[in-house]
Amino acid sequence: MAPSSTLTLSKVSLFLVLLFFVSLSSSYATSRLTHDRVNNPPKSRAEKLIRSLNLSPKDPVNIVKGDDLANGFVPGNIVEKKFSFLGDSGPSIEDLGHHAGYYSLPNSKAARMFYFFFESRSNKDDPVVIWLTGGPGCGGELALFYENGPFHIANNLSLVWNDFGWDQASNILFVDQPTGTGFSYSSDASDIRNDEVGISNDLYNFLQEFFKAHPEFVKNDFYITGESYAGHYVPALASRVNQGNKENEGIHINLKGFAIGNGLTNPAIQYQAYPDFALDNGIITKAEHDQISQSIPDCEQAAKTCETQGGQSCETAFNICDSIFNSIMTIAGDINYYDIRKKCVGELCYDLKDVETLLNLQNVKSALGVAEDLTYVSCSTTVYNAMGQDWMKNLEVGIPSLLEDGIKLLVYAGEEDLICNWLGNSRWVYAMEWSGQKAFGTSPTVKFVVDGAEAGSLNSYGPLSFLKVYEAGHLVPMDQPKAALQMFKSWMGGNLI
Repeated sequence: MAPSSTLTLSKVSLFLVLLFFVSLSSSYATSRLTHDRVNNPPKSRAEKLIRSLNLSPKDPVNIVKGDDLANGFVPGNIVEKKFSFLGDSGPSIEDLGHHAGYYSLPNSKAARMFYFFFESRSNKDDPVVIWLTGGPGCGGELALFYENGPFHIANNLSLVWNDFGWDQASNILFVDQPTGTGFSYSSDASDIRNDEVGISNDLYNFLQEFFKAHPEFVKNDFYITGESYAGHYVPALASRVNQGNKENEGIHINLKGFAIGNGLTNPAIQYQAYPDFALDNGIITKAEHDQISQSIPDCEQAAKTCETQGGQSCETAFNICDSIFNSIMTIAGDINYYDIRKKCVGELCYDLKDVETLLNLQNVKSALGVAEDLTYVSCSTTVYNAMGQDWMKNLEVGIPSLLEDGIKLLVYAGEEDLICNWLGNSRWVYAMEWSGQKAFGTSPTVKFVVDGAEAGSLNSYGPLSFLKVYEAGHLVPMDQPKAALQMFKSWMGGNLI
């Protein structure tokens, strides 16, 4: 989610104004659970996420009407340019190998998907990697500038190299998706996606055209990565790419693996882990844990109904299950749900406003090939709301067949993250039914060591790895950049074992 995030669009209770209560009686907690289920509208959740990151997008979505931006739409077309963020003081544009572009989506009225492509600082033969930020509805630039991209935003909106950017080991794509997010836009609101089928098809079509435009990278290994709500996007796209390869659709994409960081993948299992994680970390008492856990059977049943019936039942399931998290947050007070070591000041948990300021500068938009009249939508409330029936879907179901085909999966999570905590992620990973399930379940837990110091704990068997990263919250590449880069390099190199 965040940011890429970031799954947190849903996660702040309307009752944060009552944080002075230290504990809740059983009857009071029960009434709160019922009230939260009914009175936590999606719009307020999306707006709370945006405020928690100190973002203030001018528009809720990029839908362009009656403007030149809506003209000249050619489906399947890529328009790309090289650029330099560093200007005259930095290396030449040719040396940087930095690109920005728009892809006109087929199967749309007039949707254009914006992307950045940064060639590897080390070797162009390094893998090609696509990064998907969560939300749903948050732009890829949140990760680009605050986590694992080539640059960080310094004082006065100047840019400095990120010594631990993932372009140190890969040729990396950051994509603004779904349509309406970031600099991606359409002239028709019907182009807003609402499920993983539409989203993964858009991304697959984009990758086909990207490799046509950059045939020198077709031979490279390919990996799909992302965090938070990308726990949905990443496995859906991995399945779509694998399907396309098997059916000989277009260019063969050399898919080797996919990685999910602090993701939402199997909600039914992950929501049940909230009370246990909160109790283990001293956020709630045993009595509060037991009271909140009374909602778990209802959540579990609602999630099953969502899987069988779909539609409105999935929104109902979300409201029921999310009451578990909301009840914990009511007790937790001003704790930062991205990183429980930290506090939020009012609604402000992180300050990411500089990315909006930077990307809305006219000279920056001009350098990127973005029209003057288009504003950068850091996180879109419209896109978020459109995904309301997708949230509770179980995206783990397509993963076993990928593992059986030898496509490797890394699930990693910061130990201090509450919102998509490591406990919930580990439970769905261990419960997943595949041929290596038993061997993975009995695999030894080993130390993940960075510069001679223990930085996490790792379990792995065959193509599956689970890594808990110490002293990190929801945004692992931001909190532990060196460890995140080593994890990324070792995993792609087959050495994360």
